[in-house]
Amino acid sequence: MKLGIVGLPNVGKSTLFNAITRAGADAANYPFCTIDPNVGVVTVPDERIDALHRMYDSKKTIYTAIEFYDIAGLVKGASKGEGLGNKFLGHIREVAAIVHVVRCFDDDNVVHVNGAPDPASDIETINLELIFSDIELLERRREKTAKSLKGDKGLQKEFDLLTKVKDGLETGKPARALDLSDDERGFVSGLDLLTSKPVIYAANVAEEDAASGEGNAYVAAVKRRADAEGSDVVVISAKVESELAELTDEERDEFIEGLGIGESGLEKLIKASYHLLDLISYLTAGEPEVRAWTIKRGTKAPQAAGKIHTDFEKGFIRAETISYDDLMACGSLHAARDKGLVRSEGKEYVVKDGDVMHFLFNV
Repeated sequence: MKLGIVGLPNVGKSTLFNAITRAGADAANYPFCTIDPNVGVVTVPDERIDALHRMYDSKKTIYTAIEFYDIAGLVKGASKGEGLGNKFLGHIREVAAIVHVVRCFDDDNVVHVNGAPDPASDIETINLELIFSDIELLERRREKTAKSLKGDKGLQKEFDLLTKVKDGLETGKPARALDLSDDERGFVSGLDLLTSKPVIYAANVAEEDAASGEGNAYVAAVKRRADAEGSDVVVISAKVESELAELTDEERDEFIEGLGIGESGLEKLIKASYHLLDLISYLTAGEPEVRAWTIKRGTKAPQAAGKIHTDFEKGFIRAETISYDDLMACGSLHAARDKGLVRSEGKEYVVKDGDVMHFLFNV
């Protein structure tokens, strides 16, 4: 899973990226200190993996991972190349979802590119640049389709849909917020529009607002915007995350408890990304390895098996399956079998979060 961290310059993007990935990207109080997207890989904490490791005394444990891309700050005019915008917009096309960092704190020592924080305006600046880029892409596609229409009238439906989406974008709405049928949305998803990508707004607050858990008026403005387009919001403090990154696990837990924030910003982002992208994890377990595999909710057993290897999907026979909770309650797979809790599931079985699975296949 790839998430792109975007926002205006000096909103805390690189500081947040450094903290959650410990990758050490440059962070400076001026625009464009990030030229190429820094990439950091973060493992997804999963207590189920730890418990299964203890049960099986496995040699290896492999967690699901998220790749965070720190994409340089966008400015007004990015879609026309301002601030190296075309290059940065291209980087956004490579990710599955966008983490849009919005400055929700006041600090006279940190320059704001537009003079002062204004979350609604800041969000609009970024979204309009993404929309302008998408409109340009759609216009090129429409021109190409219009030429082909002369010899293939069957393309009229495609042309009309391209026009519909372009007209919707020109009203200021992102593609993800347009009123489209399932078939239309399926076609649009293949266009690789920037504004089709789901968004998590990361409201970057000062440490005292993170500790209070109530946010501030800036956060309220972000939430209103997110609600209007069906996006998620995570309240996070890049400063707090930076402090957490320097601590041991024990110190980190004590610090989080002391602040009363419940969980780190990284944990909030992970949960939000799984929710936004409608993802779940199933598990495989044995003495050689315990591992989590991330799939879309609603995935059937053969396709889930294909995440491990294409041969598993091609030659799928059945999946021996037990829920994680049932396995833990029994204490061992052997005891679970004796109680009849290990199920044999076929090709139509829809995998559930926390299923512990063993696939049988033949190729």
